[in-house]
Order: sequence, then structure tokens, then C-alpha cells
Amino acid sequence: MAKPSSPAAQAAPTQLRRVLGLPALVFFGLVYMVPLTIFTTYGIVTELTGGRTAGAYLVTLLAMLFTATSYSFMVRRFPVAGSAYSYTNLAFGPNIGFLAGWSLLLDYLFIPMINYLLIGLFLNIAFPSIPVWTLVLGSIALVTLLNVIGIHSVAKASNLIVGAQIVFIGVFVALSCKTLGTGQPVDLLSPLLGDGSKPGFSHLMAGAAVLCLSFLGFDAVSTLAEETRNPQRDVPRAIILTTLGAGLLFTLLAYISQLVLPGSHFENTDAAANEVMFKTGGQFLANFFTAAFVAGSLGSALASQAAVSRILYTMGRDQVLPQRWFGNLSPRFGTPVTATLVVSAFSLLALVIDLATLASLISFGALVAFSAVNLAVIRTHLFNQSEQRNLTDMLRYGLIPLVGLGLTLWLWTSLSPLTLSIGLAWFGLGLAYLLVLTAGLRRPVRMVNFSEAG
Repeated sequence: MAKPSSPAAQAAPTQLRRVLGLPALVFFGLVYMVPLTIFTTYGIVTELTGGRTAGAYLVTLLAMLFTATSYSFMVRRFPVAGSAYSYTNLAFGPNIGFLAGWSLLLDYLFIPMINYLLIGLFLNIAFPSIPVWTLVLGSIALVTLLNVIGIHSVAKASNLIVGAQIVFIGVFVALSCKTLGTGQPVDLLSPLLGDGSKPGFSHLMAGAAVLCLSFLGFDAVSTLAEETRNPQRDVPRAIILTTLGAGLLFTLLAYISQLVLPGSHFENTDAAANEVMFKTGGQFLANFFTAAFVAGSLGSALASQAAVSRILYTMGRDQVLPQRWFGNLSPRFGTPVTATLVVSAFSLLALVIDLATLASLISFGALVAFSAVNLAVIRTHLFNQSEQRNLTDMLRYGLIPLVGLGLTLWLWTSLSPLTLSIGLAWFGLGLAYLLVLTAGLRRPVRMVNFSEAG
């Protein structure tokens, strides 16, 4: 007769399920970043840089590769959920970790929302008889259901969506080559040098600051460490592969688009992508683009809602946020259902907020998180008295994060005053909550015992 399970075993908490491998992680990161996201801000950045969007992407990719490497260092050492929140927590303590996590929430909470709004706006163009609010509500309901069922369903859906976008990209590149081969003269350096309307490096950096948001997918990959079969090996690789692959793809698409439609002025800046599509392949490609872009936005909503719900779960598990609401997993699905539903409820703001305002709310949190992780690498790997470091370690864990931090701060100075104001207000709100939570910093924020932290 089998022995009855002990009370301790019966009370064991439900664990996140390890089902993901390297391909699923890379696809998750790519779908989070949305391969077609370049066309969301293509007109804005092209005008801002004077036709140098491809060059701006190269600048951003360089900055992001250093920061992505810092993420890979941290996730290899601490294969836990929570991303920049967890890494900063472990490096600097729970108070600083809370502020990093709070800042990270700014972009993580609004990214699902901006995707829902994009889905509603683009589908309303194709089906004008269906109100935008109906389409937004429908997409929120679908994404919430898939995230409640489990991360495995998200990974499957992500694979299909990335596949559809790859097909579109192949068609777009083929039709672009056909258009460029009609005998008209082509200036192969124009996507990098621009049309002269916005000369100087400052305009290029301003465009790069906007584009850094396209690279948030590698950060999202790190949130799935506790659901990866071999996180210390596969998550660092996925972070670098996602950043490099997406950055090169963004640069290529921007370069080709500028060759097809030179210059930096459009009839409608927000719809500049449609002008590129019409020039490349007529109405057929424009319709194909709409379908692929909506699919990508749906995939990004899937991935981003999964990521932020796990950040809320980790903070709830730490009892930084109310544990009763956020710190529990569903025994049936093994997912943070309550946190997922809270994100869905917050996303209902997409019904009343405009796209421009949403876009301005994302940059600040991302750059705070990137800066915090670069500093966490230095604190964890170089100032750990229990470990001996040689010159190679000093260069690897000192130079790389310092360069990443410097480039991130440089991008930070290129943000708009509105973005900085909103970001500082959000940071101030988080600081006020921390002071209440800790009775004026007289007691520390409770820190979870990360069982897998090395």
C-alpha cells in the first residue's frame, strides 16, 4: 500500500513547467519584437533621420548587442523568472530591484495594449463595419485565453505567426527586387547617407532612440527562464540570436524600403508603410501587409502578455505586490492566471487611449531596465569577494556592460521631453509606493529565496 503523501508534499506550491527549448525561445523573442514592427514607425523615423532609418537601426543594434550580452551573463548565473527585476534584486537588493521592476512594468504593461489597439485600427480599415472597440475586446479575450491555457500554446501560436511574416517578407523582398530591376537608377548608399534634409549625428541618434523599443524581445526571452528545459545554456543563446537576427532583419527591410521609395517625405507619415507597399506590389501587397501586420501584432500581444504576467507573478511571489493576487499559479494550468487577468483588465485602456500617447509611454521603462542590468553585471561578477577574477573576466564583465550602459544613456538623452516627464512621474510613483511598503525604507522589501540562483 502506498504511503500517504506528507503534509509538506501536499502543500508544495505549483511550479512553472519546463517545456521550452532554444528554437521556441528564439521564435518567442522574434514574435515579441514583431518582424514587421519596422513598418510601425518607418515613416516617423525616416522623416526624423532624413531618410537614414537603416543607419539608425545599425546604431541601435550595436547598443542592444552590448546590453543583450549583459542579459546573457545574468541569466546564465541566475536562471529565474523576472528579468531585470530579478537581476537587479539579486545584485543590489530588494529595494533597488523593486524600482527596476517598477520601471520595467511601464513598457511591459503598455506593449500588450499598443498591440491590441493596432489590431483594432488595422482590422477596422479592412472591415469598416466592425467598430474598433469590438475588435480590441475580441483580441484581448483571445490572447487572455491562450495565456491562461499555458505557455506551450503561446509558443505554438508564435511559430505560426512568425512563419506567416517570414512568407510576407520573402514576397516583399522578391517584389522589391523586381521593382528595382526596372532600369531606373538606384543609389545604393541613400538608405545610409539619407537625402540631406536632416544632417548630423544627433538626428540619427534621435531615430535610434525610437527604434530601441523594437529590441525588447530579447528582454522578454529572459522572463521564461523557469519554463526552459536548460535555461543556463539556451536562454543566453536565444537572447543573442534574437537580438542579432531581428536587428539585421530590421536593417535589411529598412534598406530595401528606402531603395524602393527614396526620400524622407510622405503623404501620410503614419501610413508610410502603405506607400512603400503600393510602390512595391500594388493593392495585393498592401492587403498582404495588413494581414501579416495584424497577425504580428496578435503574436506580440500573446508574447508580451505572457512576459508581463510572469513579472507580476515573480513580484507577487516576493510579496512585493500582494501575494494573494499575484503570487500564485493555477493548479490546473500551471500559469499565473490572476496576473494574466489583471494585465487583460489594464489593457482595456486601449479602448480610450490614442496610439501616439501609448507609444510615448514605452521608451523610459526599457532604458531603465537596460541600464540596471548592465550595472548588475558589474556588481555581481566583478565585486563578488568570494570569486577570483582574471584580466579576461575584468574585460568581459566590466568593459561590455560599461559600453552597453554608455550607449543606453546616450539613447536616453535622445528621448523626447514628454517621454522623460512621463517616465519620471511613473518612477516617482513607484518610489512613493516603495516608501509606504518599507515604512520609509526602515524595513527591506521581502526577497524571495531563488532556489535556482547560482
